[in-house]
Amino acid sequence: MPYGLRAHGIRAIVLDIEGTTTPVAFVYEVLFPFARAHLRQYLEEHAGTAEVSQAIARLRAEWSDEVARGEAAPEVIDDDPESIAAYVEWLMDRDRKSPGLKLLQGHIWESGYRSGALVGEVFDDVPPALRRWRDARVDVAIFSSGSVLAQRLLFGHTPYGDLTPLIDAWFDTASGPKTSPDSYRRIAADMRCEADGLLFVSDVTAELDAARAAGYRTLLCVRPGNAARARTSESAIVQRFDEIVP
Repeated sequence: MPYGLRAHGIRAIVLDIEGTTTPVAFVYEVLFPFARAHLRQYLEEHAGTAEVSQAIARLRAEWSDEVARGEAAPEVIDDDPESIAAYVEWLMDRDRKSPGLKLLQGHIWESGYRSGALVGEVFDDVPPALRRWRDARVDVAIFSSGSVLAQRLLFGHTPYGDLTPLIDAWFDTASGPKTSPDSYRRIAADMRCEADGLLFVSDVTAELDAARAAGYRTLLCVRPGNAARARTSESAIVQRFDEIVP
C-alpha cells in the first residue's frame, strides 16, 4: 500500500544511504575496497595538506580514546604515513564508524570520482522519487555515517547525473550516532521542522527505533541485497521509493 506524505503530515524526508538509496554491495564491494587500495598512495601524495592534517588530528584523538579504553590499536604518528595507514586499516577491519576514518575515506573517494574511476550508485527509483518529492515541496535530507563530503560525492556523480540539487540538507555523525534519539532531535532542530512532520527511511531497525523515539514517522526499507533483519511491527515496510507518494 502506498505511503501518502500529505496523509501523514510529512513536511520532510530523511534518508539513510546504505541499503536504502544505494545497494549495500556498492559500499562494501566498491567504495571500501577503493579506499583501502588507494590509502597509502593518497597519504603520500597529499602529505602536509590541510585535508590530511585534519584527518590525522581526528585519528590521533580517536586513537587516544581507543588506548584509554584498553584497545591495542596501532599508534598514529603524525609524520609517519605507514602508522596512519596501519591504524586506518585497523579501523576498517572492525567497520568502525570513526569520524577520522570517514573523513579520510571521503577525500580518497573524491579523487576517484574526479578521475572517473568511481561512479555513485543509487537504485533506479531514487532519482524520480527525489524529483517527485521536490515537485510536492517536500524537503529531503540525508543522514549517513559516511561524511557529508562522501554523501555529496555519491549523489553528485551518478549515472542519472548530479542529484545534489534535489537534496536540501546533509547530516553525518557530527549530529550524533544514528542509533541515538538525540541525533534525530538535532536534525529536526537544524531543519526547523517538528519531529512528527519528519519521515525517516532506513533499512536498520535500531536507527528507526531511535528516530521514532525522537518523534519521527518511520519506514523500513527492504532492498535486494540487504541483510536479513528483524522486522519491526512499528514501521511499515517499503521496497521501492515509488511507494512513497505525495
